[in-house]
Amino acid sequence: QVQLVESGGGLVQAGGSLRLSCAASGNIFSINTMGWYRQAPGKQRELVAAISSGSSTNYADSVKGRFTISRDNAKNTMYLQMNSLKPEDTAVYYCALILNDIPKYWGQGTQVTVSS
Repeated sequence: QVQLVESGGGLVQAGGSLRLSCAASGNIFSINTMGWYRQAPGKQRELVAAISSGSSTNYADSVKGRFTISRDNAKNTMYLQMNSLKPEDTAVYYCALILNDIPKYWGQGTQVTVSS
């Protein structure tokens, strides 16, 4: 069983930064793609960024150049560095372990609120 626990969310002013962390239990973290998703009120959950086991990355167009995804396999931890935050980045952010291109396991989510 895989458990994912996010941390690092909070309230920040527009233009500020936050760093999210996702700590994973279980022994399959290092061999699988991981991703950060977000869901704003009234909107569908969307993929923000993903990172493969080999650390290849991809980003949603809306966050390119502002967010950076990374992972530390030795610590079973994934990160999302978010810079130049905008009010439209406000959402609950979830980490997920992705199997066969499908998010299989989810964390409980962490709220990010960006004030204007």
